[in-house]
Amino acid sequence: MTSKPLEKIVQELPPDIYEEVRDFAQFLLSKRTRRGKKTLRQNWAGALSKYRDQYTSVKLQHQAANWRDK
Repeated sequence: MTSKPLEKIVQELPPDIYEEVRDFAQFLLSKRTRRGKKTLRQNWAGALSKYRDQYTSVKLQHQAANWRDK
């Protein structure tokens, strides 16, 4: 089975389905453009500084591995 180009398929759709496909395509485009505009928030930076002397990064990695295994 050979697939038709998308443009050809869309041209053959009845008007009501054509509108639905167009709306969905616009939704996909807006979803992609919204995702690209997000900026990285780093408001969490330094939130755990009071635990700096209590835990090392290695200890935290081991604890995180234990949490994942449960």
